[in-house]
Amino acid sequence: MNIIKSIFAAVLIFASVAVTAQKVEVNTEKSSLEWLGKKVTGEHSGTISLKEAYVVMDGKTLSGGEFVIDMTSIVNTDIEDAEYSAKLEGHLKSEDFFGVEKFPIAKLVIKKSSKFKSNKASVMGELTIKNITHPIEFDVEKSGDKMIATVVVDRSKYDIRYGSGSFFEGLGDKMIYDDFTLKVTLVTK
Repeated sequence: MNIIKSIFAAVLIFASVAVTAQKVEVNTEKSSLEWLGKKVTGEHSGTISLKEAYVVMDGKTLSGGEFVIDMTSIVNTDIEDAEYSAKLEGHLKSEDFFGVEKFPIAKLVIKKSSKFKSNKASVMGELTIKNITHPIEFDVEKSGDKMIATVVVDRSKYDIRYGSGSFFEGLGDKMIYDDFTLKVTLVTK
């Protein structure tokens, strides 16, 4: 009889956990990804689009999620000269950087997070760029139907070597820093 009670209790606990976890779709049109890359002599910024995304909320914990990033959508926003802006965008899409013809998507998968306290949580996940996956950690802030995070990515971990002081010597003022940032604003449906 005790075994039956234990099994019944385990089923109830599992059912209550399964009920509390909720998959929430992200509105990709209202959400934004803004990138910022820096070099010795300045910086460039722009946007990238989400193809699809969702988060899994388990009470006050962001317990999962997946974000598919359309790497072909890289746009530069800081250069006013259309020709030079297009040249930079083309270079970022080339094999020197993200190789979007061969790797048209990147993906972030949330594995776990701390509970939201004062609307902030620490998130652990895996980021895949150019079919190379590495763990990544960042903080997220929740405000209504929005989640906002600044994610720092070390491009050298993803075989993006162009202008990197980690791989090439003597670059001088042509060096591009390995870290770039993504300011992520997710709007849930």
